[in-house]
Amino acid sequence: MAEVLVVVEHSTGTVKKVTLEMLTLARELGTPAAVVLGGPGTAAALTDKLGEYGAQRVYVAEHSDVDGYLVAPKAAVLASLVRDVQPAAVLLASTQEGKEIAGRLAIKLDNGLLTDAVAVAPDGTATQVVFAGSTIVTSRVTRGLPLVTIRPNSVTPSPAPASPELSTVDVTVDGSAKLATVVQRVAEAKGARPELAEASVVVSGGRGVGSADNFALVEELADLLGGAVGASRAATDSGFYPHQFQVGQTGKTVSPQLYLALGISGAIQHRAGMQTSKVIVAVNKDADAPIFDLTDFGVVGDLFKVVPQAAEEIRKRK
Repeated sequence: MAEVLVVVEHSTGTVKKVTLEMLTLARELGTPAAVVLGGPGTAAALTDKLGEYGAQRVYVAEHSDVDGYLVAPKAAVLASLVRDVQPAAVLLASTQEGKEIAGRLAIKLDNGLLTDAVAVAPDGTATQVVFAGSTIVTSRVTRGLPLVTIRPNSVTPSPAPASPELSTVDVTVDGSAKLATVVQRVAEAKGARPELAEASVVVSGGRGVGSADNFALVEELADLLGGAVGASRAATDSGFYPHQFQVGQTGKTVSPQLYLALGISGAIQHRAGMQTSKVIVAVNKDADAPIFDLTDFGVVGDLFKVVPQAAEEIRKRK
């Protein structure tokens, strides 16, 4: 079977969950092969995890030019690799960087491109959820090979242990790809909570939380459950919580095992970012709130009374 190239998303020596999702998808399309783009020494910390999820080969594209400039060198190296390998498909993450690489790659290869897919069939047909989750469409690339970006949290990653072969990629980047230099990197301070997009439990607050100070109640419940904190757009626009924690069509897409919506009405824009969660629980004082159309369990009541009671019960059971 022809190889399926999966462009690895990674951070601080750790493979991101979306990469494991793509490797799981790739097994249905051909032979999974991971592509690591980064500075010297990047691949060493990632290879074992990539092999655990089925990568039969790891293409190692390490060079200071790849890490020292913005996205253009990565797209150039990947285009050269695709021409050499002639893979069955190329999968990238639907992240800010992943989609920019994919767009540049499509231009370089004169290839079609599909973005934000949630599934890819063996024949290369991609499934996309559009119009804030109200419509599902299937699409195929009609020019070139299937070049697809995958929306995070679309697939449950499943291990398929393999012993990947390492292949070094010759990195040659011309001057046209070196027009934007990275002069500084600042690591975002991270707390003890899991990353929002990868958490198995997410507790989100909405306009009904009332204030930034009241979000302490949301944080407390999230910490008791070992989960991440999210927020609706109404809450972030009101200044209750930072925008990077927004869940929804214009924020992050999450698909945890458990999603708790506190004081969130359930506008379609918010639902688009969390409706694939396995179990959804909502607390809202409005019995007619749209969020209840989506929930597995709903509580009509004052969250300032319901949440402390729930927190106390969780403490008792720990």
